[in-house]
Amino acid sequence: MPTAMRAAVSVVMLAGFYLLGLAQVALVGWLVVEIWLHAHGAGAAKLSYLLIAAVGAVMAGLWRAIRAKPSHPHGLVVTPAQTPELWQQVHALAAEVGTRAPDEIRLVPEVNAAVDEETKLLGLIGGTRRLYIGMPLLQTFSVDQLRSVLAHELGHYSGSHTRLSAVAYRGRMAMHETLDGVSNWNVFGWAFKAYGWLYRLVSSAVARRQELEADLASVRVAGVDAATSALREIPVVGTAWDFYFERYISSGWEIGYAPDDVFGGFAELYRARTDELARMREEEPSDETSRWDSHPAIAERIEAMRAAPRTSHTVDGRPAIVLLPAAESAGLALQQEVVNFGNRTVLPWDDFTAASMAMIMQNRADRVFRSAARHAGVPEAGLAEVLGLVEAGKLGELAAEFFPQSTRKEAATEFADLMEILFGLAAVRSGTVRWQHSWSGPARLVDMTGEVADLSEIAKLAVVPETLGEARARLAERGIAVEAARVVQSKATGQGAEVLGAMPNVKLDGGEHADLIVLSKGFVFTPAPKSTDDGEKRVMALLAHNPPAELTARYRYVAFEDVATVRIDREVPVNATLLLHDGRTVTFQERWTSDKVGKSDDLIREILGNLREKGDG
Repeated sequence: MPTAMRAAVSVVMLAGFYLLGLAQVALVGWLVVEIWLHAHGAGAAKLSYLLIAAVGAVMAGLWRAIRAKPSHPHGLVVTPAQTPELWQQVHALAAEVGTRAPDEIRLVPEVNAAVDEETKLLGLIGGTRRLYIGMPLLQTFSVDQLRSVLAHELGHYSGSHTRLSAVAYRGRMAMHETLDGVSNWNVFGWAFKAYGWLYRLVSSAVARRQELEADLASVRVAGVDAATSALREIPVVGTAWDFYFERYISSGWEIGYAPDDVFGGFAELYRARTDELARMREEEPSDETSRWDSHPAIAERIEAMRAAPRTSHTVDGRPAIVLLPAAESAGLALQQEVVNFGNRTVLPWDDFTAASMAMIMQNRADRVFRSAARHAGVPEAGLAEVLGLVEAGKLGELAAEFFPQSTRKEAATEFADLMEILFGLAAVRSGTVRWQHSWSGPARLVDMTGEVADLSEIAKLAVVPETLGEARARLAERGIAVEAARVVQSKATGQGAEVLGAMPNVKLDGGEHADLIVLSKGFVFTPAPKSTDDGEKRVMALLAHNPPAELTARYRYVAFEDVATVRIDREVPVNATLLLHDGRTVTFQERWTSDKVGKSDDLIREILGNLREKGDG
């Protein structure tokens, strides 16, 4: 479809959305006049108010959409003086695809590349062009693969796809802002929902066609082999990037630490995990797609690429990072632009891993120590009190909390795994072992000679009263002080918890209104209005700006570990009472008119059942 035709379709569809709103305003105006011509009094006033309020919600969304402007991805601008070969490659590729080169190149923290353009007159007049290159692509691709990706993006320019970006953005914003603010019960919103469905359908189909057009530009300029290998490599890099953040950064980040070189660490990981990456590359690309997807399936795109005419190309297998002089400094500069460390302690990677793992170990031990304090009848506990329970023959009672499906005798034996963690903490605090960072595998607990510190056998001895003395002696031989492992967090927190679901608008303790947020470690109750309207939207907004640890610190929090048992008075809607170890009770009741977030009601019933079984056990 020619550029002018695509512009016309986008403009007409967007104009149609606004005209639909104006038509509804005119209809409401006519209805209000008719109401007052044929009726008077409170009834006419209420009906007029309902009509005006309903169409007003639609108009508010339209007004926000009219004022919306596209935002540009944040990143690090690199100039021709800083990266001469990168700019030379981009200019050469632009000439080959037959388009004007971008005016600006930015490095971004994503496994992606993209382009945009500030246009005028609904995209008919071009403007400032920007090319965005993901730092992870530069760190992992070959020059050939990167050229292929850049040719694809520049192909969007030559196909005039970016000319419509502002129009398309306003269209998406109009749909989102309007439909997001309209209740499902608002009759005037139904027509907009249908129109939004049609717009999404059309715009997604156009986007998929544009991707295939840009792929052909990539093949023509960089060659079929480079284009297909780059397309297959992007999911591999994306998976590695997600793994990197999940396994190496997230756990320490959540507890107050940050590594000093975020992008450099990813490059190290990618170099060290060659075997895993090779296995991922052997997998067949996905062929799943949907009518709503903006990109065709990778398998479909590769098939289209291989069907394109083949031309000869000079192979450039150099690492793409050669296009970025002083790559380490560039990564640190990008980090300064896009990473907000907040008040976290920033450490070199070895120290970051050691500090993070030690704190994770402490948090897991604290969970045991809090229960041990309750069973020992003391305000606070540590490893000494846990061993005291073993000596007194009471370990089974403590262990049953952690292994509720087992008998107390079985639970005491299974507790050896937790005991090993407690001994590891004592060894770290005693200075006899340390956590060793590794890019090729998980961090390891090693002694001062670098050998793996195995405390499992001592832990097995320590859960049996008859062999506890031998376990104590072996700990002393290794210089591990039992007293070094003590509780740090004597009260349960939401640190490290995940959000599992939510149930807005519950009744709390018989009268208070609250939104219930379900974490992997407990329930959070946040204040809520009496009305049950917009509960899901309110909860989603709260979760978007507050991590679980902040929610548990700011609002009423009931940790699962503090629940002794549960009384379920009614399953549907849920009406339950939590009986806590300290004698307090917490009652919450689902309301018939409450919003539902997914299947959170089923999740809550399952959790309550598990807590009741634990208490009965």
